[in-house]
Amino acid sequence: MNTWSLTFPIDKTELAELRAGDRVFLTGSFITARDEAHKRLNELTTQNIPWPIDVQGELIYYVGPSPGFADFVVGAAGPTTSSRMDSFTPLMLERGAVATMGKGYRGDTVKEAMLTHKAVYFVATGGAGALLGSRIKRREIIAYEDLGPEAIARVWVEDFPALVAFDTHGNDIYQQQSEWRNVHR
Repeated sequence: MNTWSLTFPIDKTELAELRAGDRVFLTGSFITARDEAHKRLNELTTQNIPWPIDVQGELIYYVGPSPGFADFVVGAAGPTTSSRMDSFTPLMLERGAVATMGKGYRGDTVKEAMLTHKAVYFVATGGAGALLGSRIKRREIIAYEDLGPEAIARVWVEDFPALVAFDTHGNDIYQQQSEWRNVHR
């Protein structure tokens, strides 16, 4: 397993070297969005209405950070369970998103879409929301301000830690762990 420093937004060709299980430190900016925001974007699509964001080359982080305090832009910024966005993820990838990030496994339909679009799935550590929040240096609401912390936002981060859970070659850390456990029983 390797450790990588990546800057987002990113050209997806740069993601081809990553392998499931690799550690990454993310710098730059990415988009945050959760369930309701995804639902609204999906509704716009069905009504043939343009989106308020362009996801081309973007990482979508499933998070609704708590309010900031003192010198912190946000409080806790721990990941949301990614499978809750599975029904919306193929559309995000079709529109050009190159990566998603949350916690937990992804369904087969999402993994197939990730392979098709050469996208990557990162996992951030659940329970480490305060640490993750401290890596967010700036946050700007892009759309759906009425959703509060779950509004679509752009965040700027420095050395945001994550793991590659699903790579562009179809390797899945959750599957690998399951196979390892079965062999070592």
